[in-house]
Amino acid sequence: MSQSESIASDALDRPTKPAMLRGAMCRCPACGEGKLYKSYLKVNDHCPACNEALHHQQADDGPAYLTILLVSHLGAPLLLAIFVAYRPSAMTLLLSFSLGAIVMSLLLLPVIKGAMVGFQWARRMHGFSA
Repeated sequence: MSQSESIASDALDRPTKPAMLRGAMCRCPACGEGKLYKSYLKVNDHCPACNEALHHQQADDGPAYLTILLVSHLGAPLLLAIFVAYRPSAMTLLLSFSLGAIVMSLLLLPVIKGAMVGFQWARRMHGFSA
């Protein structure tokens, strides 16, 4: 078997989209049953359901950067639209959009990190090759 056939075979073994969707739902990218996290952002070393090793993940700062990118790109046009339509006070805008950005960031961060772990697992990155 050639190297390109081996790579194609590996890609077929672990489809990327379902693994990322399972990860985004905070579930094991391999089985979709076990919990991905043992706390807010701490990934389990092994899946409690299928015992898949998950400690290889190296999401690092990627999920935080993507979260900031999404929150700011969603918040900025909304801020402008609210200001133009209703002309609220500066303090109202500051408080409401600060609270909204914090809540949205806290909700999106585990979803994006889970999807990134699922991507790494599906693509056999960082020790997930076994």
